[in-house]
Amino acid sequence: MSEAGREGGLDAPTRHPLNQNDPEFWDEAALNKELERVYDICHGCRRCVSLCNAFPTLFDLVDESDTMEVDGVDVADYTKVVDQCYLCDLCYLTKCPYVPPHEWNVDFPHLMLRAKAIKFKKGDTKFRDNIITSTDMVGKLAGAPVVNQLVNAGNKSKTIRGLLDSSLGIHKEARLPEYVGRTARSRHGTIVFDPKSQKGESETIKNKVALFTTCYCNYNEPGVADSVIKVLQHNQVEVVLPVKEHCCGMPKLELGDLSTVEKLKEKNIPLLYELTRKGYSILAAVPSCVLMFKQELPLMYPDDEEVKAVANAFFDPFEYLHKLHKAGELNTGFKNTLGDISYHVACHQRVQNIGPKTKQVLELISDTNVQPIERCSGHDGTYGVKSETFEFANKIARPIVRQIEKQKPDYYGSDCPVAGRHLENNLSDDKEAVHPIDLLRIAYGI
Repeated sequence: MSEAGREGGLDAPTRHPLNQNDPEFWDEAALNKELERVYDICHGCRRCVSLCNAFPTLFDLVDESDTMEVDGVDVADYTKVVDQCYLCDLCYLTKCPYVPPHEWNVDFPHLMLRAKAIKFKKGDTKFRDNIITSTDMVGKLAGAPVVNQLVNAGNKSKTIRGLLDSSLGIHKEARLPEYVGRTARSRHGTIVFDPKSQKGESETIKNKVALFTTCYCNYNEPGVADSVIKVLQHNQVEVVLPVKEHCCGMPKLELGDLSTVEKLKEKNIPLLYELTRKGYSILAAVPSCVLMFKQELPLMYPDDEEVKAVANAFFDPFEYLHKLHKAGELNTGFKNTLGDISYHVACHQRVQNIGPKTKQVLELISDTNVQPIERCSGHDGTYGVKSETFEFANKIARPIVRQIEKQKPDYYGSDCPVAGRHLENNLSDDKEAVHPIDLLRIAYGI
């Protein structure tokens, strides 16, 4: 007998389509009614209070109201909760007992997304937020010759950072990524896929991967993309880069800019779909980008067959490597041990429901022990640099920082390179975060 609709039931959580094309989705009165309903459920439960600042904000609003119930909260203050949500999805995945198929049908992250979308459509968005979520544009501008040197120097200047804080709202102490003069895609131009060639069509090539480099790895940390390519090639996997690549759309999704998300989808999906038709799996070394193609775009466009095909072909790097291992095709001839690793499990990797694949692959290395830390880092790419949320981001990161400092590992890092840098910025020593794929490359000695 199905236990759907019963708290504590054993049915798997179900994610419903976003329905952004339904006129009711954009009805602000209907939105506020749904916010009140869900806020009331959250107020009566409070299991998510330790996850992020959205829930403490909500509960403070309720507790400080005249009625001490949701009906005492000014509707105008509902957005204060929305502004603190960065769609990590952990409440849906790890805490909420009322997600569908429960009859209360609570999907807090997607309700926040709906509220963000209406807010964006009304024009209630800061100039800063439009800029910092335009990752491709910023990367191309900041990575231009000479310009990247000026940008990187400016990011380290107390005077300029003070001006950015006061004028734009970028916190002066937030760690900003450096921009490279030579991107990952330019460094690996020789493996950009040529649709006119016969490359990859040979039946003797069993394992083929197209690497979606992501804005961050392309413009900021190309070394991560280097490691993905080297590790795959070391395992006899053919690696190509898509002919062109655009932002996955996750930063704009988190802003509520659904029209730009659609434009980016229309640019990326046809190119990636053609690769899937030729038998390529697709990988990206940033979990948020993987999740965008695996979950968010399919929920926005549930009837788009090309979106479905790309989602089915998309893998987290360690998910793919573990797949090779299960098939007996992973090279386990490691030359170096890694010792103790404090490993932050990125939120957007956890919600892919693939299991602890990074830990499982790394522990194939002899004398290597992986201690996973399953908490949100609080950075989210933009939340951790804004003046008004910087301190909250650091507070969310502290439990992870304490565990790393207690464990005193040989290495620490996260599948999310941005989260790794955020943790690095919060640690008291100068030890750098190392991406797990870089650790695997060290173990291989390549």
